[in-house]
Order: sequence, then C-alpha cells, then structure tokens
Amino acid sequence: MFSRLVFGLGLLSATALVHPALAADARTLQIIVSKDKQSLAVYDGTEVVATSKVSTGKDGHTTPSGIFSVLEKQKYHESNLYSNAPMPFMQRLTWSGIALHESNSVPRYPASHGCVRMPGAFAKMLYGMTDRGVPVIISDGELAPQPIEHPTLFHPDAPAMQLLSDVELRPSMPDSPEKPVQVAMNDTAAMPMPAVLPIAAPEPEPPSEPISMLVTRRTLRETVIDIQTLLNQLGFSAGNPDGLLGPSTVQAIKAFRTLRPTEFAADRNLVSDTLLREVYAAAGKGLPPNGVIMVRQAFKPLFEAPVTIADPGLALGTHFFTLHAVDAKAGTADWLGITLTNNLSRETMKRLGITNQESSIITGKPIARSLSRISIPDETRRKIDALIAPGSTLTISDIGLGRETGEGTDFITITRR
Repeated sequence: MFSRLVFGLGLLSATALVHPALAADARTLQIIVSKDKQSLAVYDGTEVVATSKVSTGKDGHTTPSGIFSVLEKQKYHESNLYSNAPMPFMQRLTWSGIALHESNSVPRYPASHGCVRMPGAFAKMLYGMTDRGVPVIISDGELAPQPIEHPTLFHPDAPAMQLLSDVELRPSMPDSPEKPVQVAMNDTAAMPMPAVLPIAAPEPEPPSEPISMLVTRRTLRETVIDIQTLLNQLGFSAGNPDGLLGPSTVQAIKAFRTLRPTEFAADRNLVSDTLLREVYAAAGKGLPPNGVIMVRQAFKPLFEAPVTIADPGLALGTHFFTLHAVDAKAGTADWLGITLTNNLSRETMKRLGITNQESSIITGKPIARSLSRISIPDETRRKIDALIAPGSTLTISDIGLGRETGEGTDFITITRR
C-alpha cells in the first residue's frame, strides 16, 4: 500500500501539480475528491502533491460520498453496466461499479453515471502513483487531513533497554532484613569495565502489509458471535461462532434461558440485551461491550474484538485516520484525521439507540470527542500496536460495515448515496 510516484513532469497537464521530490521517494498517499468543487487532490501527509478537475455523477446517478480504497486497477477497462463504455486507467472503488477513470469529457460539473472522471494525462499519471489499497475519500465539500494526537490512537511499543545476561546478582539494601533483594551491581575494583551495559534492542521488522481498522457499534451479528462463544465455554453446544442463529445456537439459547426463568420472565425476544448481559455474567466477563473493532489486512478479515463506547446515545460521527509515519524505535506514530458529514436518518438513529447526533456535524473537535469515548482492551491494543505500519487506516463510524464492504475490500463507509 505504499505509493511511489514514477512519472516525470512531462506527463502533467495544466490541471495537475506534483512535488518534484516525490519522483524518487516512496510515500503514503490518500486521494480526496470534492463533489462541490468537482476537484481531486492527492495528499502525501498534509501536503497536496497533485490536483485535477473531475466530473462526478449527475442527477439520478450521484457518486456516493464516503470512505473507499483502490480495489483493482486496469489500464483499459470497459463498463459492464453502460454499453461497454471505455474506462481507461480505471481504479475501482466498489465492486458495484464506482471507479476513478480517464474520460474525454470532464466539464467540471456532474456528468458521469456515478464514476469519477479525470482528464487523460492526469488519469494516466495518477494510475502510476497509486497501489491497491490507497484510501480515496469522496465528500460533498473540501476536506484536508490534519495531524491528530490522541492516546486512543495506536502506536508501536518502544523497545526496552536490555541488560547483559551474565551480570552477577548481589543482595542490595532490603526494605525488610528478612527479605534480601537481588539487583545487578558493578564491582569497579574487580572489573575495569562496567558490568552492566545498556544496549538497545534490535529494531523490529515492519509488517509486510498495513492494516485497516473499523470501530463501530455492535450489531446483531457481533452479539450472536459473543453469545455463541460464551455459551460454548459454559458447556452449551451453541455451534460454530459465526453470528448466525442456526438450530444449535437457538437450542443452546433456549436451554440457557430455561435455567433462569426469573431473569427472562418479561423478555420475549430470543436474543436481547438481557440475554447478552446474563451470558456475560454467567461467564464472569462483567458487563458486555457495545462496540467492536474489526481489523483487515490485504483486503481480508484478520480479527475483531469488543470495545466499549461511552455515552452510546450520542453519535460517534464518521472519522477517518491514516498512519503517515511510524518510528518503531521511539514508539511514535504520526496519524492524520478527517471528519466526514454523515447525518443519520431517524430510522437509523432508532435502530442504533442514538438520541443525539451532534458529533456527526463538523463543529468543534468531533474527532477528539469521539476518540475519548472509545475504550479498547489492553490485550487488543497490544496486538494492533504490533501490526501497524505506514499506510494503516482507522475508520470510526456509527453505521457498521455497510453493504459495500465484503470480499476483496477494505472497510467501505458510505455517508451519502
């Protein structure tokens, strides 16, 4: 997912600008399309390295707004939706038919059937700049990534200082005479050199592929997976934890409920908050989480884990983060973030239990507010800290996976269709 600029300035049209130093250096890029401005900007960190006019979808074929990534690239492609229309230098964003591609008609107003059209020279140049997995943000208005520092964001563990293994251990002054304490000591009279030499641990190898992450609210699928997993641990045969209410899972749930008639006397739903709470309590797991973090790598699911979202009645909003640089030796990570407008429908708010979506609007500091409400277990954090690499991404959203996320995609979040 690292991106390298390989085209010289001779390929550029008047619509593009490119930082000349990028021709030789590998960079992590992201693409931001503004439908209001009918423009495209390529960012390396916070720096704009290329721009172009575009034409997005016209009325009746509006280009969806949201968070995408390049799924597939073809130098020549023909549309299978619109009479084999040519789509040179195609970069696919969804398997349902949205892409970036070259066109000889880019009037800088909405004119396409949903794709993002680009002038020929720029489309060719952009094709050479990107790899699969490069993030593409399509928004109604202009957005620009900003540096974000927050303790919820992931960073590599700085390697600890190591001591020589052959140091003699000697008793030191203990707090209690009965309990001597062994510590490493230097004997300067016997040794010309110090016995203890701090040496840096070897720098860890970077992961081969960046990861993509999604923090969102739990759905019925995650709830059923938890119930299946814990019921199996409690001795009920709930079947494979797949999130599906198959016969084994249903039978196990009914058996569990039968043993607790008082708790479920007023609960008529097979799967409910009461069931989840009782199963967690029976397994000694405390209160059940209301959120989930999902991790993908190379367009494939890697793992997922529960998280807790404070103030669940308040919308999280939709926020996207990219990891621009990592210093594994220092244990630091440079994250960039943007917030996308994503006003939820009344039906969605009711389904998710949201009573206030103030933080869905770009005002104040919505990124910091949302990050501060997310609690990630230490074990999960350590696992992710060991995986992050430049180009890794994190999406925070109320609306879950969405129907565009699937096999062969990163997390796709649609904010407006």
